[in-house]
Amino acid sequence: MTDGPTSTARRESLATLLGGRRGALDASLPPVGFVAGWLAADSIAWGAAAALVVGLAIGSLRVARGGRPRAVLVSLGTVAVAALLALYTGRPEDFFLPQLLSNVASALAWAVSIVIRWPLLGVVVGLVLGQRTRWRADPDLLRAYSRASWVWVFGQYVLRVAVFGVLWAAGDVVALSAARIVLSWPLVLATLVVSGWVLYRCLPGDHPGLRHPRDPAGTVARAEGDSEAGSGPEPKRE
Repeated sequence: MTDGPTSTARRESLATLLGGRRGALDASLPPVGFVAGWLAADSIAWGAAAALVVGLAIGSLRVARGGRPRAVLVSLGTVAVAALLALYTGRPEDFFLPQLLSNVASALAWAVSIVIRWPLLGVVVGLVLGQRTRWRADPDLLRAYSRASWVWVFGQYVLRVAVFGVLWAAGDVVALSAARIVLSWPLVLATLVVSGWVLYRCLPGDHPGLRHPRDPAGTVARAEGDSEAGSGPEPKRE
């Protein structure tokens, strides 16, 4: 006797749904170029130029392979901001300051989303699966997404803030570059695996899975019905 499609849906991993390894790996290469250029020439300007060249090469490769130009431009813009900041302050460790601040902002955003019952993990997965916000009508999914989102808060963003913050304060540029690699796609993959385990662990055994949110109160169906009724022709008045 087979498990059937419902059991298969329950076991679908977040890593499969969300991916992210390629993007995280790409993001870790420009900082390596910055440190290499800075060490080779003992110049922040050379480091900044090397980071931009690496970022441009990666972006060109991604576009050639069918990547979205907008995403490539955003990535290049991030590298440019980091390079300009380091040039402005004259401190090579400040190249990593935007990364530190972005992780502070991400940790706060994810924590707030859980508190207000809009866990960002659910928002992201819901968009990927084309569910919009239907998952919020399922109390089991809402609770599971909330608990799994805490893994992202502490297991990824707070951890990065702690490591990057200490190394940035110490001005250890080489260690910052190494940490950027270690805390990029390996950490993203680990977070996906652990948060996925927590997510499925929190769901009841008879739950149909992420792709099939329950709606015990029928709120979604009623809302859709009211919308369709409201869009129909107005009744004739006698």
